[in-house]
Amino acid sequence: MERIRTLVVDDEPLARQGIRHFLEKDPELEILGEAGDGVEALERIRADHPDLVFLDVQMPEMNGFEVLECLSPEELPLVVFVTAYDQYALNAFQVHALDYLLKPYEDERLQEAVDRAKSTLRQKNGTQSTRRLIEMLDSTKADRARVGRIMVRSGGRITFVRVEDVDWIEAQGDYICLHTQGKKHLVREKISEMEAQLSPEHFLRIHRSTMINVSRIKEMQPLFHGEYSVVLQDGTRLTMSRSFRDKVFDRLTGTQ
Repeated sequence: MERIRTLVVDDEPLARQGIRHFLEKDPELEILGEAGDGVEALERIRADHPDLVFLDVQMPEMNGFEVLECLSPEELPLVVFVTAYDQYALNAFQVHALDYLLKPYEDERLQEAVDRAKSTLRQKNGTQSTRRLIEMLDSTKADRARVGRIMVRSGGRITFVRVEDVDWIEAQGDYICLHTQGKKHLVREKISEMEAQLSPEHFLRIHRSTMINVSRIKEMQPLFHGEYSVVLQDGTRLTMSRSFRDKVFDRLTGTQ
């Protein structure tokens, strides 16, 4: 069997050094290198196509989950998460992940993770592991999105838009357009999926193709047939359809 191409990702230099020093003793592993943040990790995974990645979850700017969400299923490697999450949050890892290391961990625990990765690769169970990984990303996406940022990919670059900066959201097929203070950002996501991720206290669906930031509402003017024109603080006018009217009014008046 060919050596297992392995990448180490952690924003703490000492943590990367510790994992790498341990892994270099194993002749079955080929260490491709290290990455100190999510953007660098994404670039290295796409360029080097590792079989196995030891991936820190908590990293600034772009965390481990966001790195994986940028990859297609074909690009996803086997992943051993390195995390300081509490026991409640670890439930997702236990169900879906290949393995995880809970900081601080002992060498014996690291060796267990390495052995498990080897076994998975030998048995060619990578497809099953990838499916579990995608399921985990989907199941935890809503909770993670509510931390306050939306990831935007454009022209090979990755930027982040703060949720509080979004004025309104427009559906465009399988995409949504974020309108933020005169700027537009296109995100590959359905509006129903984004609605599930955003706090209903701050964002409301007013039309099948429109969501608004509640704090941006200036006034609402009645139109015909039960519809309303919602005027935002910057003068933007959006239509609230009759089917969403009652739910919006209930939310704004605090009856829900």
